[in-house]
Amino acid sequence: MGKIANEIKNLTGDRDMTLKELAQKIGEVQNKKYSLASLSQKLRKETISYKEVKLIAQILGYKISFIDLQGRYLNSK
Repeated sequence: MGKIANEIKNLTGDRDMTLKELAQKIGEVQNKKYSLASLSQKLRKETISYKEVKLIAQILGYKISFIDLQGRYLNSK
């Protein structure tokens, strides 16, 4: 798996959540079916969208920030 997959797996582990539980929560928030197989495939192939990554961060209680080399930062909302 790629770097994003490892990051998401670590973050879910920090929240005592499995990828299956995460996939279920994504489906609940989107009000549509979202399976573990779909999530796993996107992570494995590194085709997960930025929108999905933002949603995952929100579900896990994180926020994505961009930090430039001059020390300023932009927060993703």
